[in-house]
Amino acid sequence: MKVCRLAEVATIDSGAGFPLQYQGAQGETFPFLKVSDMNLAGNERAIRTWNNSISEQVRAKLRAKAFPAGTLIFPKIGAAIGTNKKRQLTQPSCVDNNVMGVVPKAELLESEFLYYQFLAKNISDFASDSNPPSIRKSDVENWIVRVPTLHEQRRIVDILSRAEGIVRLRRDAEKKAAELIPALFLDMFGDPATNPKGWPMAALGDVCTINPRLDKHQKPTADSIVTFVPMAAVDGIRGEVVIIEPRNYASVAKGFTPFIKDDVLFAKITPCMENGKAAIVPELVGGYGFGSTEFHVLRSTEHLHKAWLFGFVRREVFRQQAKLNFSGTAGQQRVPVDFLKTLSVPVPDFKLQIAFAQALEQIRSIQSQQSAATAKAQATFDALLAQVFG
Repeated sequence: MKVCRLAEVATIDSGAGFPLQYQGAQGETFPFLKVSDMNLAGNERAIRTWNNSISEQVRAKLRAKAFPAGTLIFPKIGAAIGTNKKRQLTQPSCVDNNVMGVVPKAELLESEFLYYQFLAKNISDFASDSNPPSIRKSDVENWIVRVPTLHEQRRIVDILSRAEGIVRLRRDAEKKAAELIPALFLDMFGDPATNPKGWPMAALGDVCTINPRLDKHQKPTADSIVTFVPMAAVDGIRGEVVIIEPRNYASVAKGFTPFIKDDVLFAKITPCMENGKAAIVPELVGGYGFGSTEFHVLRSTEHLHKAWLFGFVRREVFRQQAKLNFSGTAGQQRVPVDFLKTLSVPVPDFKLQIAFAQALEQIRSIQSQQSAATAKAQATFDALLAQVFG
């Protein structure tokens, strides 16, 4: 087995600047990828969709390298490094200067083997201590890697791809379970836009409480332990809060969004909103929760049950409508609170909403089983990665 610097078996390069006047084109020769393209649905492993493309003439003008299919890409600057994302190119593509590409030398390194080797590596290990952090080309080039023969690489890739395939099947099953919720919502209540069942209509802000403030008469004391829920703690696929962090109230009293058990959290900022980050707040340490200022909070009333509110905001068509009403600058666009307050919604029979809540609990049980199976498959895959590359 060869032990060498990565630069001996691969070529490492950064992307090019991407002036605004060349952005937005579709159907051109080369996809021009940004870090945000790694977050698009379908791009969880390999890049299959993108928001921008350029012609050969523009590529030459920008002096942008066309990285070949099989190139591994990852973020190279800022907070995006901490997401530890790695993706493969499926066709020749350009990348912007916030992205780094690693091109395997075909006679020495299989592209799939390179992908798995990087999958076992935390790219934050390459990052500088500067603010913002960045990754230098030389640090990636000097990474010491183990490179077996091509025959052995293919054997290892076969094993890892089988294990990864099982994880993918489990995640697909989780997604299908999550899709039951909007399907059931539509079946029980009808399409809110057309209201075929003739429910009474009202402005959402009139039939639920939006972004309620903390009751000043019941505020925790400074040294009380409460719950903190960062944006990353909301699972966009399952629609659940998966991590809660106990914190001292004094540390979250200012600059965070307050909520209580049974409130519905709805991410208002791109891309979290499009990724479906919404959840019903579970039991909280200390009875109070605080989270990102990028959450809107919806509180149920005698008109709308928490389950209905959750089902409503989890629909893809609602998120598309919310996106059309974004405000703010590119990369920092948000759903304004006035959009929610003035949105006309049906108000179904409350007994039917309770029946929906009961069905939701049954779906949650299925999701829990699927989640446990996924975690087991992921643990097996991670153990194999560690055995090969650890």
